[in-house]
Amino acid sequence: MNPIYIALLLPFAGTALGSSFVFLLKNKIPTLFQKALLGFASGVMVAASVWSLLIPAMNMCESSGKWAVMPALIGFLCGIAFLLLMDRIIPHLHLNSSTPEGPHSKLSRTSMLTLAVTLHNLPEGMSVGVVLAGALEGSVEISSAAVIALAAGIAIQNIPEGAIISTPLRAENYSKSHAFFLGALSGIVEPIGAILTLLLAAYVIPILPYLLAFSAGSMMYVVVEELIPESAAGKHSNIGTIGFAIGFSIMMVLDVVLG
Repeated sequence: MNPIYIALLLPFAGTALGSSFVFLLKNKIPTLFQKALLGFASGVMVAASVWSLLIPAMNMCESSGKWAVMPALIGFLCGIAFLLLMDRIIPHLHLNSSTPEGPHSKLSRTSMLTLAVTLHNLPEGMSVGVVLAGALEGSVEISSAAVIALAAGIAIQNIPEGAIISTPLRAENYSKSHAFFLGALSGIVEPIGAILTLLLAAYVIPILPYLLAFSAGSMMYVVVEELIPESAAGKHSNIGTIGFAIGFSIMMVLDVVLG
């Protein structure tokens, strides 16, 4: 299969695979397993943000000397600000929370839970699109293998995410097939975001360092705002920490070896 199609579809495939856990698990993911999955996803996203996005962004600007960090800094902070804004204007509900965030809405709990996942799937899809655009343009800092490494890392991170979104729906009397469909659907925004970024490649390439860092900031916001707090809440927070270490290590090795 064409590497471009692999990079575009891998993250969505990870979400769909995780959503299929609904056919294997009971109505609720065991707490310890959920904490491990959340920690694992956090580790993957942090490592991807550093090795796949921030470091290449700074390397592209190394001719600027000590100011090479500025595009990465600006892009990173803009990514944080963008997700903060989305958090404010889009009604959504985080896992294990009974209090919706964003503006008041009459949406169902299921819809808001799905929106919460979709909200941070978009920057993940954009990050794949940005890196892929850089590789297709011929950037020496981004190889095709690095694109696959990032897509594979996000796909791995999406497996627990898919399970976490689809399995609780069974407790709300959704059929297994319906729960799987909604879980998988939350990941479709990733290839859409990547494709839209590629279509805008002519505008993306000139500001590639900023956009790489923007994607990193968006992903880090999700980690700090949602994944780590949820993995550390209550008892056995060390399980989330162990999951983080494993996820970080796997993504770091993937990026260094394949990149």
